[in-house]
Amino acid sequence: MTTRIDTRFAECAKLGRPALVTFVTAGDPDHDTAFEILKALPGAGADVIELGMPFSDPMADGPAVQAAGLRALQAGETLTKTLAMVRAFRTGDTTTPIVLMGYYNPIYSYGPARFLADAKSAGVDGLIIVDLPPEADDELCIPALEAGINFIRLATPTTDEKRLPRVLTNTSGFLYYVSITGITGTAAPDAGKVAAAIGRIKAKTSLPVAVGFGIKTARQAAEIGKAADGVVVGSALVEAVRTSLDKDGKATAATVPAVVSLVAELASGVRAARAA
Repeated sequence: MTTRIDTRFAECAKLGRPALVTFVTAGDPDHDTAFEILKALPGAGADVIELGMPFSDPMADGPAVQAAGLRALQAGETLTKTLAMVRAFRTGDTTTPIVLMGYYNPIYSYGPARFLADAKSAGVDGLIIVDLPPEADDELCIPALEAGINFIRLATPTTDEKRLPRVLTNTSGFLYYVSITGITGTAAPDAGKVAAAIGRIKAKTSLPVAVGFGIKTARQAAEIGKAADGVVVGSALVEAVRTSLDKDGKATAATVPAVVSLVAELASGVRAARAA
């Protein structure tokens, strides 16, 4: 199968640049504002969108993303509403890939078969489920692939030569390389170490490799983008949401523009990554 994700990474490669992959949390700070942010991302320069599915126990998320998920849950976001958001987005954008990112518990509660059918119908292109290891592929990964949805796996600095082939098995769309050890948004990546890791991974797969965790500025995006096929930014974007809110934690007129402005800056960095 060829998905929107495959097509978009191929387009970026043809342009000689990495893809900008942006993460935002569905329903943060509220459903309607989150939808306005989602709609604005492609125009600001996002090539691929990761849409976080809020969950009450996000073990791999740093403080910024945890807070975003909590805001979304308190505002009433549900998995059903998140899928509806993707469906609504598709009425105006049929080309930008959307990847749902999160944890398995909400999907298990929803019903995996029902979830995959609804996700495919809504226009979801890929899944990143951080707490489902390759050993559990029968649970969701293989059914997702059979439904025509990419299943994207994470590799980390501790993924050794013995483990890497298992991580790559059944992975599609792209491989998400976590540039640091630990949780999201807590440290800056070392571009040299990341480039070496990408080279090691590329020797084992033809999949695009997108790099995330700790990338917050256009300069960092440009540095990482010299070797990576994609640059993922999340914590910085959800922080842009947080710092735009009023004293009661509600959206303001500055909320959507704050995210759009940062995405535009990041996009300029990504586009300059391999400039002579």
